[in-house]
Amino acid sequence: MTDNPDDDHARTPGKGRTPTPRTIEPSAPEAFGLTQVWWGDGKGKTTAAMGMGFRAAGHGYRVHMVQLMKGGAASVEDVRGEYNAIDAFPGFTYENLGHYGWHAMRDGSADDDHATQAQAGFERATELVAAATDVDGPLSPDGPPDDGVHMLIVDEIIYAANRELIDPPDVVALVADKPDDLELVLTGGHERPSYLEPVVDLMSQVKNEKHPIDAGQRARKGTEY
Repeated sequence: MTDNPDDDHARTPGKGRTPTPRTIEPSAPEAFGLTQVWWGDGKGKTTAAMGMGFRAAGHGYRVHMVQLMKGGAASVEDVRGEYNAIDAFPGFTYENLGHYGWHAMRDGSADDDHATQAQAGFERATELVAAATDVDGPLSPDGPPDDGVHMLIVDEIIYAANRELIDPPDVVALVADKPDDLELVLTGGHERPSYLEPVVDLMSQVKNEKHPIDAGQRARKGTEY
């Protein structure tokens, strides 16, 4: 055992170095290929998924996010901060197939429209999973997601399945059809997606213990959108 703290730091994985940013170059992940599920009644499911997306893109990996039902309420603007950030970041893209309002709420939106949009989002996710089959090596950060991605985030797919806008067995099939090297991240829903437990690698519950909405706080620009 040494008395020199610098020697101790040198034996850690980071070698005691202070992390510094590096130029982002197209690269391919060495250990991707898991399926993650983020569900629960707490705030942070989409935030966690996008955080991983930015982290992966920061290593030069190609990331795409499909949002099935990210509509919102009158308190949420149509341009969200995350869209601006993703647009400015290399290697990370998104598409939103939802619309304003929420399913089964008296907000002026039609439930049939929500079902149609959710199904379209699921079909788009299925296309992108199939497109990722032939991915081998780095991908252009400017290339279309139809050319393949390393990480695919399907936001609010669990919410849609819980509300039977898409069939839960279809979500299981999506996971089963995933190519070995694709990192698939599924989010949404307040009800536990027990049907996914046998087929996914990571399942995290985001639990609500206290939320400002319960005290009447509306969605805030920069935190919720």
